[in-house]
Amino acid sequence: MRLLLGWAINAGVLLLLPYVTKAVQINSFGAALIAALVIGLLNVLLKPILILLTLPVTILTMGLFLFVLNGFTFWLAARMLPGFEIASFWWAVLAAIIYTVITSVVGAVLFKQDA
Repeated sequence: MRLLLGWAINAGVLLLLPYVTKAVQINSFGAALIAALVIGLLNVLLKPILILLTLPVTILTMGLFLFVLNGFTFWLAARMLPGFEIASFWWAVLAAIIYTVITSVVGAVLFKQDA
């Protein structure tokens, strides 16, 4: 149940992104659901390989290159899916940062664990 709720939250945040930045367009809630699924799959399957391949650059930039990798997965999902568009790669980096911040805050509030 928590997985489905997290998926719906991620799709909802994707629907909010066009209101935050005009460089992102989502056509429908269905497109947002599919985009959230694809972004999640890319983060699970592709991102660890990219982190390993770019480890020297990530170390040299003290981890800041991970923002670029997040933007790349966002951009790649937008390139693969109809109904989810991002104006350029650097807008994808900004959108990924905004998406991560909002989903982290909402997830922390909703899934708060009592210690």
